[in-house]
Amino acid sequence: MIKALDFIVLILYFLFIYWLSAQSNSPAPSWFEFQDKIHHAGAYFIMTLLAWRFLRHFFKRPIIVFFISIAFSSLYGLLDEWHQSFVVGRQSDIFDWVADTTGAVLAMYFLKLYLSFKSKQLQRQ
Repeated sequence: MIKALDFIVLILYFLFIYWLSAQSNSPAPSWFEFQDKIHHAGAYFIMTLLAWRFLRHFFKRPIIVFFISIAFSSLYGLLDEWHQSFVVGRQSDIFDWVADTTGAVLAMYFLKLYLSFKSKQLQRQ
């Protein structure tokens, strides 16, 4: 049940990112230069956490799940940039993909820190 729910949430998030990329204009107002890179990193931070939640059901070693989650999100970011190259009013940017991948790496870094902290707290009890 949980595996199916994790899968559905991940797919819905993919569809949301795809929908955002298909828009001619970004729905977010621009307040400063490179703001879109923060949006990209944040969106793929979330995507990578959702990918991790789903993929952990299939792999026993956490490090494998971490790297596959990053690779999965980075590949989706690359495909999303390719998709945007066909959308009128949008352009593909390699630095958007770098921001996507950076968000993915940060997600797994902070998740690793959280899981280590949680494990140490359980050991103290």
